[in-house]
Amino acid sequence: MNGNLLLWTLLVLLPPFVSFAWNGLVIPWRRAGKPAAYLSIVAILTSLVASLVVVKLVLADPGPHTWQAVWMPLKHAPSITVGLYLDPLAAIMLAVVALVAAMVQIYSLGYMSEEPPGSLGRYFTYHSLFAFSMLNLVAAGTLIQIYAFWELVGLCSYLLIGFWYYKPSAANAAVKAFWTTKFGDVGFAIGLVLLWAFGGSYFLPDLFHKAASGEIQAAVLSLSMLLVFFGAMGKSAQFPLHIWLPDAMEGPTPVSALIHAATMVAAGVYLVSRVFPIYTHTPEVMLFIAYIGSFTAFFAATIALVQEDIKRVLAYSTISQLGYMMAALGAGSLMAGYFHMFTHAFFKALLFLGAGSVIHAMHTNDIWKMGRLFGKMKHTALVFLIGTLALAGIPPFAGYYSKDEIVVKLFESGLTIPFLFALVTVFLTAFYMFRVIFVVFFGNKEPEGHPHESPPVMTVPMWILAILSIVAGFLFKGTFEHFFGAAAGHGAEAAEAAAHAGGHSPVALVSLVLAFAGIFFAWLIYQKEAVSHERLRNALKPLYIMLRKKYWLDDIAYFLYRRVLVDGLAFLIGWFDRYIVDGIVNFVTWLTQQSGILLRSLQNGKVQDYLYGVVLGILLILLLGAL
Repeated sequence: MNGNLLLWTLLVLLPPFVSFAWNGLVIPWRRAGKPAAYLSIVAILTSLVASLVVVKLVLADPGPHTWQAVWMPLKHAPSITVGLYLDPLAAIMLAVVALVAAMVQIYSLGYMSEEPPGSLGRYFTYHSLFAFSMLNLVAAGTLIQIYAFWELVGLCSYLLIGFWYYKPSAANAAVKAFWTTKFGDVGFAIGLVLLWAFGGSYFLPDLFHKAASGEIQAAVLSLSMLLVFFGAMGKSAQFPLHIWLPDAMEGPTPVSALIHAATMVAAGVYLVSRVFPIYTHTPEVMLFIAYIGSFTAFFAATIALVQEDIKRVLAYSTISQLGYMMAALGAGSLMAGYFHMFTHAFFKALLFLGAGSVIHAMHTNDIWKMGRLFGKMKHTALVFLIGTLALAGIPPFAGYYSKDEIVVKLFESGLTIPFLFALVTVFLTAFYMFRVIFVVFFGNKEPEGHPHESPPVMTVPMWILAILSIVAGFLFKGTFEHFFGAAAGHGAEAAEAAAHAGGHSPVALVSLVLAFAGIFFAWLIYQKEAVSHERLRNALKPLYIMLRKKYWLDDIAYFLYRRVLVDGLAFLIGWFDRYIVDGIVNFVTWLTQQSGILLRSLQNGKVQDYLYGVVLGILLILLLGAL
């Protein structure tokens, strides 16, 4: 890595840490509130500008550019190194993370304006640490670094989700997120140990080479990468480790935008993308990823149909879209999965900030207490509509280009079941998102309260993301095809030709028709009211109850956690303490008492008995001497 690129990369990675350290250590500064907020924003804007320079340098010379240093020298094994690994995949992700984090922090100045100064300072301190952790995760050159910053991102998400810790629901949601993701992280850690044991390195280029050359046994490689994917399942909320993400809505809405757009939940997809050259040598694991991802996309979309909290609709939408990304990667298309992660970052952050604007004005999350907000909140309504059209995959919005790449790739890969899951999800996504549009911004019901438009400090970041949600698809599709089209094992020209052919595929047309069908049925039920949604709900009551109960998976998880893990573990620990630990102590005590009783019976005060003992001892000594 040349010095110029290294310098700009450090300028991306370090400013958020400087902000975190200053805000964290200089207590009066943090407690002042606004100064801490301004420092955090300046730091992330510095990272954003530097990241754009890094993108320019890396796209001009794709590399990969590496830098490493010895972290832990070992005598009888290869030393453990740390370093940086920059290629177009990492460089683009750095810019996306910095951009979304910057927009969220600026927006937070308005949304969190009523927070006490001390709480505001604490909020932005957490944001700086989060940005530092995620940026370093992206640029990491070794898997051990990725894991370290992966865990730090998990810690920051715990702090931000539970920011309003005095609310029991927020505290419980933070704990739930922490433990659910940690469950997957155990697999990640074991996978790392196996890769070190059989690969002898954590440095990404070394692992890519060893996987391609067959130096790591195929069975070990498959098992290791499956375990690594378990970590990605937790962070990216894949079934059945998705249960933490909807509850994460208990945090402030800007936190939801940060977590659900380009940072924490994208970390799992980014991890699979980052080590994609290894996954291509584990076809069984790739197939597993495709099925898990496509089922997660469909499964989460069905639950989103009945949510009444505007943020929870978006939460299940995030789970569904992450499933799309995983399905594409599992089908062998790095370009489709990574491209959708790129476009999704903009329109999902936009939708959460738009939802936050509505909540800020209405003081409620319940969509049924809203209505006809378009006339009262035009900026918010327009940007939310743009985000919804992008999410539904309507041209020319960004989601159209990336979503169709996924659907076409699943079809071309011959993965029939994942392909069908993806197609049905297209219809469901358009339906549940336009359900929100018609109920909240149009409809035939006046809203409760006195809604008003948000201030410019909130609307300007939303418009920046809205513009990107419109243009990011057609502007950057060629870039992604050029740099990532060959990653699945094709030549660059063949990959680009296939991608262009996919854009005109009948499958893409079917997907578009299904999206429009979803919009039409949402209009028919929630705007035109040709069919009463209440009558429809009553007619499908068993299905409605099942979806409202989220297939009872949260109840099952609570039972397993509370009754099996906590109570069961407590029983085992109690049993072990009473009968093993105390049992050993009690046995030693009993043995000592019995020995004392025996010895006491021998000390009877009779000289002739002592003489017998002396004679017996002498005879034994003589016998031993003769032997």
